[in-house]
Amino acid sequence: MFGLRDGSGGHGWRSLLVAIGLLATCGCDRPANPQPATAAPEGIRTFTGSWSATGTRQTLPLAPGQQAAVFKVGGSLLLSGEQRPHLGFRAEVIGFSDSLSGVQARSVWTDEHGDRVFSELRGAEMGPGKVVNGRFIGGTGRYAGVSGEYTFRWQYLTDNEEGEVSGRVVGLTGWARLGSPLPPTTGGSQ
Repeated sequence: MFGLRDGSGGHGWRSLLVAIGLLATCGCDRPANPQPATAAPEGIRTFTGSWSATGTRQTLPLAPGQQAAVFKVGGSLLLSGEQRPHLGFRAEVIGFSDSLSGVQARSVWTDEHGDRVFSELRGAEMGPGKVVNGRFIGGTGRYAGVSGEYTFRWQYLTDNEEGEVSGRVVGLTGWARLGSPLPPTTGGSQ
């Protein structure tokens, strides 16, 4: 085939090449370093989660069918997924909702060590089942320099005239990239 022959006029080289090829393929049923088919880009941590919260809301009626509200809620946030940034947080949100301009809010997630993750929340509309988008804007400790995004839908459990609200999020999904933590301060002035 390649013009190689052994000294006896046979096809010894061809047989040797076939034998080497067979040996190379034997026992190769396991990849050396298996990679998951859905591996996230380096440094990206994907997660899903559940979040329940209670708090207060004050509303201001506007034109017919319109209102504005300020709200503050807090509760437990649990993340799942092999690459989640952390398991659990105390999550607090304070925000403003307007039936014309949508929702704008800020959130702080605090882990059991006191390290925090900050995010901003936006939605086109406030209400049950409406999509809210979150964007990480920084953090402290191990979350310093965090970036990423998440989405969820809010579901009211309690919403009474006294301004007490409670609810949970549905379909919380997102991703985060942890930055390098800042070095601790020495406490001295410069």
